[in-house]
Amino acid sequence: MAEGDTGSDQRQNEEIEAMAAIYGEEWCVIDDCAKIFCIRISDDIDDPKWTLCLQVMLPNEYPGTAPPVYQLNAPWLKGQERADLSNSLEEIYIQNIGESILYLWVEKIRDVLIQKSQMTEPGPEVKKKTEEEDVECEDDILLTCQPENPVRALDFDVSENQTEIEELPPIDHGIPITDRRSTFQAHLAPVVCPKQVKMVLAKLYENKKIASATHNIYAYRLSETRKLKKIHHFGIYCEDKQTFLQDCEDDGETAAGGRLLHLMEILNVRNVLVVVSRWYGGILLGPDRFKHINNCARNILVEKNYTNSPEESSKALGKNKKVRKDKKRSEH
Repeated sequence: MAEGDTGSDQRQNEEIEAMAAIYGEEWCVIDDCAKIFCIRISDDIDDPKWTLCLQVMLPNEYPGTAPPVYQLNAPWLKGQERADLSNSLEEIYIQNIGESILYLWVEKIRDVLIQKSQMTEPGPEVKKKTEEEDVECEDDILLTCQPENPVRALDFDVSENQTEIEELPPIDHGIPITDRRSTFQAHLAPVVCPKQVKMVLAKLYENKKIASATHNIYAYRLSETRKLKKIHHFGIYCEDKQTFLQDCEDDGETAAGGRLLHLMEILNVRNVLVVVSRWYGGILLGPDRFKHINNCARNILVEKNYTNSPEESSKALGKNKKVRKDKKRSEH
């Protein structure tokens, strides 16, 4: 049973839901209507030595043509150190104009904190504070970056066909989540070609319980190495470049497939298909249904070790990459 979910801020909502699924209690909603959020970032979750709060406000133009308005809150962050970190965040925005960048920002800050903790200097003296005091700082000015549009080189794509593998991959099933009589369960399979995606879906639908689900939402990402021909003033040369073939399906749950795919992009997973089955229990869940879909997917991706370390994900997402959208097919 589809539940309406319309609005021009769909991309922002997808990113917000993905961030909440990834960071859990570290992610805090300050003002949902004004799109103001805060995330507490530490060098070590279990034994933090350095901590910083990143507060962001998402303007209506983000991520298309405007960056988030942000504020860095930490009593120890001053002077050149603050300026260097701000410059790093703004450089990430310049390299990814039009893309969702909150995850990249958070993990860049975490990288800086980890590097800082590995230096010989001791951590700051920290006394316990309330959550309200924690987000306050001597510098309360909201910062916004105003970069120039970067110049991008023309790339001409010369694809190499990938050999498709016909073997049915193993399928894993996640732990179900139940809320108000609706149940959500994720299923995962390693895939390297669209044919394997179809095989896994067909196998799942052989299960009567899965086939009877109200929605079977899925998304997949396939990693490809493609030849790019670049033109320079001195001639033409070819180089290998990582690209992705990806697609998703709502199965009647409006925008759910796109949100699931967005989560997979942020986590930088590859060569994997994730299906989330929902059995509707008769009570409308509103936006919570998307939270459960993302949480189911993230849990099984983490459990099966598909998520990179934050450093690897940040570097991979920060690079320019081509993504091919697979043609929509009716799988069921």
